[in-house]
Amino acid sequence: MNTTWKMMQINKMAGSPVAGRLSLAAPGPGEVLVGLRAAALNFADLLMTKGQYQETPPLPFIPGLEGAGEVLAAGEGVALAPGTRVVVQGQGTMAEANLFPAESCHPIPDAMSYDEAAGFLIAYGTSHFALTLRAGLRAGETLAVLGAAGGVGLTAVEIGAALGARVIAVARGADKLAVARAAGATDCIDSETCPDLRAALRELGGVDVVYDPVGDAPGEAAFGALRPGGRFLVIGFAGGKPPALPLNHALVKNIAIHGFYWGGYRKLDPGLLRQDIAALFALYEQGRLRPHVGATLPLDRLAEGYDLLASRRSTGKVIVSI
Repeated sequence: MNTTWKMMQINKMAGSPVAGRLSLAAPGPGEVLVGLRAAALNFADLLMTKGQYQETPPLPFIPGLEGAGEVLAAGEGVALAPGTRVVVQGQGTMAEANLFPAESCHPIPDAMSYDEAAGFLIAYGTSHFALTLRAGLRAGETLAVLGAAGGVGLTAVEIGAALGARVIAVARGADKLAVARAAGATDCIDSETCPDLRAALRELGGVDVVYDPVGDAPGEAAFGALRPGGRFLVIGFAGGKPPALPLNHALVKNIAIHGFYWGGYRKLDPGLLRQDIAALFALYEQGRLRPHVGATLPLDRLAEGYDLLASRRSTGKVIVSI
């Protein structure tokens, strides 16, 4: 493949909620040009289309926060050679090719497919970092995961089980709960038929850690089932708004509330982030992580993929092949 790139125009964005044209020059110092093979959809993409995400770029922009492909060309000072298979975390992965900072690209194991790699970094990174370094989840503890069949929720189930925790999966419908159980959940609660989530969790003995990418009423209910000394992980608000957590209960029960935004660690502590990514790839190579791709669509059906995400009909990650 020719790796001498003077300029290229990317305009293959049919059906996307945000379309635009991106001009690409040869990579500069510290940059790589990546030919993308697959990209993953994230709830943050939907928020960006509404201007509601904390890091929404100015219009027009190419959507997509993570993907996987091959290095086509590398700028000065970059160790990644052309042909290296990489996972990318950066804005603009829903394109045939794009420029990214080299620090946002990581070589992937030979056994990992592009579809698996495209949706690996953010979801698994969020769950592993949050559960190990923020919540300090220990073997034998009980973890409750809300939205347990979704993109990040399913990885929390899998990682919690790998860490030796008892995992209670909360998801909507028998099909989604079956996916969560296959990922390692020992107990399941159907949010579609459960009239009182707090009571249901308490009947199972209460929980030590709540992993909450949903927010709103489910988050508040799960908070009420935490044992003294419990930890509550604020991951996102797919339910529409943050949970109204009673801080007086946090005080009396010595409960810790941890807000966690994986992307923020690129600035807060990039060395720790790289360390966590290396640990995740090691777990994958040991066969302890099995990424679940719920749907794979071509780029011209991108809008359909976002609809799957918005309507919560997907399980695991929705991947776009490029």
